[in-house]
Order: sequence, then structure tokens, then C-alpha cells
Amino acid sequence: MASVTNPKKRLATPCGHLPLQLRALFVTGTTRTSGWLADAFAADSASEVFLTEAAGMAEGLARLRDESFDVVLVSHEVGLDSLEFLDALRGGGGDEQAIVVLGEQSDQELAALSYDAGADAYVCLSTATTRALLWIVSRAIERVRLIAENQRLKQTKQRQVQIEHDEVTRLLGQQRAMIEATTAIQKQDFPHALTNQYHELLRTYIVMGVGTLADEINQFVDRVQSSELTPQQAFQLHLQVLEDLLNGLGNRSTRHVLTRADMLILEVMVNLAVRFGT
Repeated sequence: MASVTNPKKRLATPCGHLPLQLRALFVTGTTRTSGWLADAFAADSASEVFLTEAAGMAEGLARLRDESFDVVLVSHEVGLDSLEFLDALRGGGGDEQAIVVLGEQSDQELAALSYDAGADAYVCLSTATTRALLWIVSRAIERVRLIAENQRLKQTKQRQVQIEHDEVTRLLGQQRAMIEATTAIQKQDFPHALTNQYHELLRTYIVMGVGTLADEINQFVDRVQSSELTPQQAFQLHLQVLEDLLNGLGNRSTRHVLTRADMLILEVMVNLAVRFGT
């Protein structure tokens, strides 16, 4: 059966509702044509289905290269192995296409094999009603759409995180260049106990925020003074600990960490300034 007239403009389908319209490609073999399926859809007015028939695997794949469909219905029959069609389509990059296999075999016989090959659903034609088929198709389309949206959101998030990482790296480089421009200090090893103390202080401060760790900050500044570190060295220690902490974050967001870290070192520097001024 050839394509019918072009469908009207499709509307977004709310979850829990059948689509008002959908375009379906029906890939058939040699024993089953699309006439019976078109008649079945026409008899149920819940959705308006615009059905296009493709005879065999080659024509079906060619149609999908040239046209866009909401769902592909694949007949499992003599002359067309739906599992081979699925392998060919999924192997060619058709991951965002909803596919439903139609066959005479029971769910126990073919459903698992269809899922393994990449189908979104299997329908046994000898037991399913037209309305059930419409709901299965609708759910398959919805599932594929949600997966695609989730993937796009993940990619957007990954790009945002990478931008944040790049910006944090740039800002840390500027801070390190600033401290090195005002002193002859080179990267050095600080006392292990002092480094660990500041590492724990920074981690806690990132979670709790400003104004919550006054006692712990005073204790750290006491140790900075007892270790005879200058404010420049204290700032350098801060940068070394912060860089180690950021490296451990992997693909997680760094903007919040940097903001809290800047507030902590500001509190430390103010505390040191007060002590040096007395």
C-alpha cells in the first residue's frame, strides 16, 4: 500500500493519552500486506494513523533513510525476519526510532528475542486488539522520546560542567599567577598535618558555608602562625589543596566548590590580617 495523503500538523501528546495523529511505517514480508492493518486503525477513531507500507527489509531501511516516522511496525513472517531488520536498523544508528514487532507467535516465543534485538515492544496479533496496539505504539513512541530527551539533557549538562571546569582552571591559574607575581615563593611541600587540616576544613566549609566554622578557622590560623607561614604561603597552600579537591570531583560541577573556597580563603586572610595588625 502506498503512502496516504500527508497528515495534518501533529500536536504534542500528553502523557497518559493516545496521540491524535501518528505516522507509521509498516515493513512487511511476502504474506502480509498493510490493508488489514489500515482497516483496523481506521475502525478505531482514538488515533488517526497515517500508514506507509514498505515491502521487505531493503525498502524499509531505504524509507527510513529518506523519511521520518513516529513508529516502525515490523511484521515477523515468512520472507521477513524482524530480528534481522532490527539488527540492521539499530546497527546503522537508528537508536532514536520507535519500533514495534508484529507477529503471530506468542509473547513467550518472540517478545524476549525482539527486545534483545532492539525492539521497543512486541505484539501478538492473534490476541491483541487494535486499541491495545495503539497504546503499545504510543508507549513505545513515548519511551523513545523520553530516552532521547534524557540523553540530550545529559549532553547539555556535560557541556555545562566542562565549561565550568575550564573557567575554574582559568581562575585558579590567574590566582596562582597573582600570588607568584607578588612573591618569590615556588610550589612547596607544606607540613602534612597542616595540609590535612585545611583539606578537611575546606571540605566542611563547602558543605556548610560562611559563618559556620569560626572556631575551626581560628584553629587553622593558629597553626599557620605556629608554622611561621606568611599570608602568601597560606594562600598558596589554599590553592594546592583546592586543586587537589577539584581534581577529585571528576565530572561533577565545580562552580559551587570554587565559590565556597573563595569565601573560606577570604575569611582566613581577614583573620590573618587582624592578627598581623595587632
